[in-house]
Amino acid sequence: MTNFVPTPTAPAPDIVRCAYMELVVTDLAKSREFYVDVLGLHVTEEDENAIYLRPLEEFIHHNLVLRKGPIAAVAAFAYRVKSPAEVDAAEAYYKELGCRTERRKEGFTKGIGDSVRVEDPLGFPYEFFYETEHVERLTQRYDLYSAGELVRLDHFNQVIPDVPRGRKYLEDLGFRVSEDIKDSDGVTYAAWMHRKQTVHDTALTGGDGPRMHHVAFATHEKHNIIQICDKMGALRISDRIERGPGRHGVSNAFYLYILDPDDHRVEIYTQDYYTGDPDNPTITWDVHDNQRRDWWGNPVVPSWYTEASLVLDLDGNPQPVIKRTETSEMAVTVGADGFSYTREPGEERGFKMGNQL
Repeated sequence: MTNFVPTPTAPAPDIVRCAYMELVVTDLAKSREFYVDVLGLHVTEEDENAIYLRPLEEFIHHNLVLRKGPIAAVAAFAYRVKSPAEVDAAEAYYKELGCRTERRKEGFTKGIGDSVRVEDPLGFPYEFFYETEHVERLTQRYDLYSAGELVRLDHFNQVIPDVPRGRKYLEDLGFRVSEDIKDSDGVTYAAWMHRKQTVHDTALTGGDGPRMHHVAFATHEKHNIIQICDKMGALRISDRIERGPGRHGVSNAFYLYILDPDDHRVEIYTQDYYTGDPDNPTITWDVHDNQRRDWWGNPVVPSWYTEASLVLDLDGNPQPVIKRTETSEMAVTVGADGFSYTREPGEERGFKMGNQL
């Protein structure tokens, strides 16, 4: 039976959006080459131990920190909250949950002020902050604009062994579900959850965890993603393209998945939809429907389901990975991870060719 996280009596912090990820990388020079020279992220600041990066439209200090370390992992999934008081609220909320917390008035990274980091009930290192150094928003720096320009941090994706438990925890934290994947018994296999008015700030994917599946950056148009593919081909690093480009069913977004030098997965993502209305409906997909992952029906490479990045505790040690053992999930592995149908048996073809079905 799913062991749900209790709901604290303390109010949840008012979260604005996903704001930055801190990645630990083993070779800072190689990572810089990938994120700056290949993907075109802009350097806000750097030293011998860390690089602070942001895409074109950002005005806070950074959306990605690359920090040199002995093992590739994720040190923080950071969210910006609505006011300084909400950092206090986050600390109180997680203390009531019995989670380990650490508060630093000077922040955990350059450019970020008063923050609290927690080891959340799912084992992830979450951070909440409001204070940040503002930097130049490069929106009208067309002299810097590249053909494959990344414009925003879009979302995180987290791998956990118990998605229903994680969904309940994040809903209590104030996240809303835009789309989910379920079976005929109503078991949730994945959920896309948002605070900003897009499809998601984070998603929960069923699997061995806690681990980070990917961090995603948005582009303006599909052709920006095609340019990234062309550039990687020209640089003879097309083997770092793991999946895509393609069109998701879930989120409707155009996507590309690539791997950095430490095999951290990065999604390049564009053209999802608005979710800001209070009665925005949740779209539910059948776990056996192969168009949920790829609208064109292309198969998903096995590594996309099995490989993910470790996450760290507040001492910098990797969190142990717990295997997914939920029997109802394991019973439909072929449907969930392979593909079962595009049209259900007996369903008529839904398009016309001339005057004929």
